[in-house]
Amino acid sequence: MVGVSTSQTSPIAFLKGHGTENDFVIVPDPDNAHELPAAAVARLCDRRGGIGGDGLLHVVRSAAHPEAKHMADEAEWFMDYRNSDGSVAEMCGNGVRVFARYLQRAGHVDAGDLAVATRGGVKKVHLAKAAPDGSAAGDITVAMGRALLPADGVTVTIGARSWPATNVNMGNPHAVAFVEDLGHAGDLYSVPPFSPASVYPDGVNIEFVVGRGERHVAMRVHERGSGETRSCGTGACAVAVAAARRDGVDPTVTGVPVTYTVDLPGGRLLITEQPDGEIEMTGPAVIVAEGYIDPALLETVHA
Repeated sequence: MVGVSTSQTSPIAFLKGHGTENDFVIVPDPDNAHELPAAAVARLCDRRGGIGGDGLLHVVRSAAHPEAKHMADEAEWFMDYRNSDGSVAEMCGNGVRVFARYLQRAGHVDAGDLAVATRGGVKKVHLAKAAPDGSAAGDITVAMGRALLPADGVTVTIGARSWPATNVNMGNPHAVAFVEDLGHAGDLYSVPPFSPASVYPDGVNIEFVVGRGERHVAMRVHERGSGETRSCGTGACAVAVAAARRDGVDPTVTGVPVTYTVDLPGGRLLITEQPDGEIEMTGPAVIVAEGYIDPALLETVHA
């Protein structure tokens, strides 16, 4: 592959998009021709020295990427997702919606059903049709799979306050803490302390949650590798799962689907868990800009 930091001389196309203000740099690269070392991703995601984003969506055909070849028969496109610090992540729920919106904008897919390969497996996506008057794009629903709830939780501490946190895995790890006030989470710039650390040896996304009414919660999140973000799709799913267990409406027990409205700083998501454990996330996705990356931006970045 060609390393963008060392031998790329022509401008590299990019787009910018967001899902409930969880924003991403999008790099279309169907043939996987661009190597994106962590330092290059961090430079692109930097909000002052680069384009700015909570993460980067590297758009690659599954057959062209060594990590996704085995999924190529199920999904043509692979979401090679990176956190804003350049680290690799298994999944990003808001990112999948924005990824699908890009594919639609580029003419690769139409409204309807789509399969997207991720490190967390193949995700089924549905793009609703736009409003009849064209005033708004349709929401996008992602089948997020089933949550795992490992028995070992942690205690999260901010200053003098501590809370037990439910361990929920959505293809990536989450710790969900129900608190009295979202302000108690502090600034969330750094990783909130949790113990025992051994529960999450590779780090964790930590959600702080308050109730807003029946089947309605609000949250803030520290995303592993990105700090506080305006929204986190897998985090919203983890919160809905934890809330359903707390509220005694676990659909895998009751046999009745349950939907939670989850308010995030950047907008609102609807999370539905089915009796078979399948979780669906519905929300908006918007492409806001497109252009070209000046190779000079990456000249000093080395793989």
